[in-house]
Amino acid sequence: MLMILLRKNGYVACVKPRGVSSENGTPACPGMPELVARALQVPAEQVLTVHRLDRETGGVMLYALNRAAAAALSALIAEGKLRKEYLAVTEGVPPEPDGQWEDLLFWDRTKRKSYPVRQERRGVKEASLRYTTLEARENRALLRVEPLTGRTHQIRVQCASRGLPLWGDRKYGGKEKEGFGLWCQSLSFEDGTDGSWVRVAADPPDEQPWTGFDLSPER
Repeated sequence: MLMILLRKNGYVACVKPRGVSSENGTPACPGMPELVARALQVPAEQVLTVHRLDRETGGVMLYALNRAAAAALSALIAEGKLRKEYLAVTEGVPPEPDGQWEDLLFWDRTKRKSYPVRQERRGVKEASLRYTTLEARENRALLRVEPLTGRTHQIRVQCASRGLPLWGDRKYGGKEKEGFGLWCQSLSFEDGTDGSWVRVAADPPDEQPWTGFDLSPER
């Protein structure tokens, strides 16, 4: 059953399972809007997508339930006012316990893959994130990651380009076959309708590669 975290002022916060599309699916393979509609018992066309997670990435997402809420949430995202915190498990351990990474990324639409590049040109965008190493083991590390920009596959390629592919991310050089090491743990934002500060959070499931790590959101 889909986990609903919050329903308020025309939007809903929920947990996207790994392997489910953030967008509309098909009757045989429903996406998140259809699953949210079933959980809330509303028409599927009422559930509007305002941001996305990769299919293999699970975690907290927001969906609008009317066009006014969709416009308000989209404006928050465009202005960089929706704060996202991820948990990431890397194959390898960063040499520094925390830091900020800055890159230029090019999204290849044909290959559906992002690449770090050295110079600005058409289609190249700046990408920035902050990270903190929460735990480190011989061959993997648990990071808290806050992307400061919203580029396609940003966390995946910024980690991989430093020799730290996400656990199980075969597209960007990961070797492990079980599990996928990226999870959106929390979203924080100001609700424009009543001025309240909203934070919704959820831990990843007890499965690889998360098993054995301390996943407390307040850590």
